[in-house]
Amino acid sequence: MALIAAAPSSTPKSSDSGWPLIWTAAAILMITMGARQSIGLYLSPLNTATGLGIANISLALAIGQFVWGAAQPLFGIVAERYGSTRVIAAGGILLAAGTAATPFVKTEAGLILTLGLMAAAGAGAGSFSLLIGATARHLAPQRRAFAAGFINAGASFGQFVFAPLNQAMIAMFGWVNALLAMAAITLSTLPLARRLNSPASGTHQMQANESAASDGSLGLRAQLALALRNPSYACLHAGFFTCGFHIAFLVTHLPTEVGLCGLNAGVAAISLGIIGLANIAGSLTAGALGNTFRLKWLLFWVYFSRAVTIALYLLAPKTSLTFYLFAAALGFSWLSTVPPTAGLIAKLFGMRHLATLFGLTLLSHQIGGFLGAWLGGLALTRFGDYSWMWYADIVLALGAAVVNLPIREAGIRPLAGAQAPAS
Repeated sequence: MALIAAAPSSTPKSSDSGWPLIWTAAAILMITMGARQSIGLYLSPLNTATGLGIANISLALAIGQFVWGAAQPLFGIVAERYGSTRVIAAGGILLAAGTAATPFVKTEAGLILTLGLMAAAGAGAGSFSLLIGATARHLAPQRRAFAAGFINAGASFGQFVFAPLNQAMIAMFGWVNALLAMAAITLSTLPLARRLNSPASGTHQMQANESAASDGSLGLRAQLALALRNPSYACLHAGFFTCGFHIAFLVTHLPTEVGLCGLNAGVAAISLGIIGLANIAGSLTAGALGNTFRLKWLLFWVYFSRAVTIALYLLAPKTSLTFYLFAAALGFSWLSTVPPTAGLIAKLFGMRHLATLFGLTLLSHQIGGFLGAWLGGLALTRFGDYSWMWYADIVLALGAAVVNLPIREAGIRPLAGAQAPAS
C-alpha cells in the first residue's frame, strides 16, 4: 500500500518511533494488567479480614470486570479527542487510589467502590483498546498485527511477574502492606504515559487506499452505526464474551480451586505466573501468524484449544504438575485472542476509531468477565466446587470457535454502489 505523503516532522517513521511506542505501551499494560490479574490472590485474605464471604467478594470483583470493560470505549473516546497521555495518567492515579484504599474497607459496598469501580476504571484507562489504538495508527498495516501481539505480551509478562511478586509480598509483609506496595507500583504508569504522547490529530499515518470506513470524514456516530449493523462485528463480540468469561473465572477463582485440591497457595501463584509467561509466547505467535493467516481461523483454533485444554484438566489427577501443565497450555491461548480481534476490527473499519470500536468488544469481553467471576463464587457456595463452571467453559469455548467462522475479513466500503467482497 502506498502511504499518503506527509511532512517528515509529522509522520513518524517505523524505524525511529515505532519500537519506542510499542515498548512503552507494553510496559504500561504490563503494570495495569499485572495488578488486575493478581487480585485473585487476595480473595482469601479479604474474606478472612472482612467476613463477607466468597460470593459477596466475588460480586465486587465481577463488577470490576464489567467496569474495566465499560471504561475502555469511554476512555478511548476521550483519548481520541485529547490524546492518550492525560487519560493514562488519570487512570494510573485512580488505579493506585482504589488499590491503596481496599485494605481499609470492611463492607461489600466499600469493596465495590475500591476494587469494582476505582481500580477497575483506572486499569481500563491504560489497557488494550487505548494502547493498541494509540500505537497502531503510527505503524504500517503489515506491522500492526505483530505490534498488537507484542503489546499484548506486556500484559502476560505483567501476570508472570506480579503474581509471584504479590504472593511473596503477602507471605513476607502481610496482605495489607502487599496491596499498598502494589498501589505504589501502579503509579509508575505516570512517567510512562508522557512517553506515549499520542496526539489527538495531525500526526497519524493514513493509508491512501483504506476503506471509506476509516476516512477522517466519517464521524464516530456514523462509524458506530456502521459497525453495529455489521454481522462480523457481532461475531467478534460473541467470541470475546466467552474469552472474558474464561479469563475472569480463572484469574479470580484459580487460587481457590488449587486450595480445594489440597495444594498450597504457592502452586496458585506459580500457575498464574506460568499462564502469563506462556501467553507471552501465545501473544507473539498470534501477532506473527496474523500477518500470514486469516485472523478468523486463528480465533477458531484459539477457542477450540481452550475447550480441549479444560477437558484434559478435568480428566487429569489434581497435582502440582497438573496445574502447571494446565497453566502452560491455557496460557498460550490466554490473551492471544486480542491481536486477531483488534486486527479484524482494523481490517473492517480502519484505524480512526479503533480504540473505541475495540473498546466496545472489550465491554462484551467484560460482561462475560462479570459472569465468570460472579457465577464462580455462586457455584462454589451452592455446590462446594467449580465443576459446573468448568463444563460451562468447555461449551462456551466450542461456541466461540464456531461463531468466528462466518466473519468477513474484507474491508467495509460504505460508499454508494460499493460492495464488500466475501472472504
